[in-house]
Amino acid sequence: MTALVRLADTHVVHRARSGGPFARDRVYALTGVDLTVAPGETVGVVGESGCGKSTLAKVLVGVQRPASGTVTFGGRDLWTMKPAERRAAVGAGTGMIFQDPSTALNRRLSVRRILRDPLDVHRRGTPAGRELRVRELMSLVGLPRALAEALPGQLSGGQRQRVAIARALALDPDLVVADEPTSALDVSVRAQLLNLLLDLKERLGLALVFVSHDIQTVRRMSDRVVTMYLGRIVEESPAAEVTDRARHPYTRALFSATPGLLAPIDPIPLAGPVPSATRPPTGCPFRTRCWKADGTCASAMPDFTAASTPGHRFRCHHPVQEGESTHDLVAQAVAVSPPVADIPAQHHQHQP
Repeated sequence: MTALVRLADTHVVHRARSGGPFARDRVYALTGVDLTVAPGETVGVVGESGCGKSTLAKVLVGVQRPASGTVTFGGRDLWTMKPAERRAAVGAGTGMIFQDPSTALNRRLSVRRILRDPLDVHRRGTPAGRELRVRELMSLVGLPRALAEALPGQLSGGQRQRVAIARALALDPDLVVADEPTSALDVSVRAQLLNLLLDLKERLGLALVFVSHDIQTVRRMSDRVVTMYLGRIVEESPAAEVTDRARHPYTRALFSATPGLLAPIDPIPLAGPVPSATRPPTGCPFRTRCWKADGTCASAMPDFTAASTPGHRFRCHHPVQEGESTHDLVAQAVAVSPPVADIPAQHHQHQP
């Protein structure tokens, strides 16, 4: 796959407020992440809260420096560049759409100033050309020209997010990362903005990384879906395969719990809370909630295994078999009680 951006064995570790005065806990936000995004591709990222989706988004746009591993953009290692060179490459080549437009926009600047700001910072074109570009951007995202001098507080939530989308597109980036871009909006407005993003992606040839809790929307928006659990990528699948042909138990459980138009919800039961990112379990991080887990799962994190469909891979010692229905998996999970049989609650030192 031709790579626009590539993450290789990427780790992000934060220091937590918990722990002793001389040895604070560490939060393993990303662990051994490998991901490639191709030009023009839409990659959806799904997982529960705290699984590392937003950290991954920040790494992709150069906001978060990894503790180890490499991030390459356009074939160049982002973190071996000089700071000014990196700012120019990331600032012009990527755009970011944040979750809450009310906090992502400077409330003291007009729409025109917000959209012109990246053009001024990167010295794109002449002053007259920048003003023309502002008008083009407003038209591109469906904002009336009369709102050019309005402040964010005078706009609706949907209009503010349109401004945020326009700002992300100001410098003609190759990659746009959207981190929960519609979660703060009403359902009707959400649908309009999702259709806008799809249209802009096709018209402008953008690569799009779409992070969301709304996994059915991710499936509809994406070419490929990445499932994350406790800082790790556990499965990558073509979007068309992810609902009924995912091979990782967690992916199947995640999609089984979402409503569909043609079938009732048939959730696969998972026992226990999500483990702490400061003390993740040994081996496979999902094994403390998985009905298939055994001692092998506690001893080692499995490598990626390729599925029969190209572009589909997963990390699991005991994957879901091809052809197994969600109903079959529900019956298996219900039959196992407790879901994990007396596996010692060991915690790992940081492992790849």
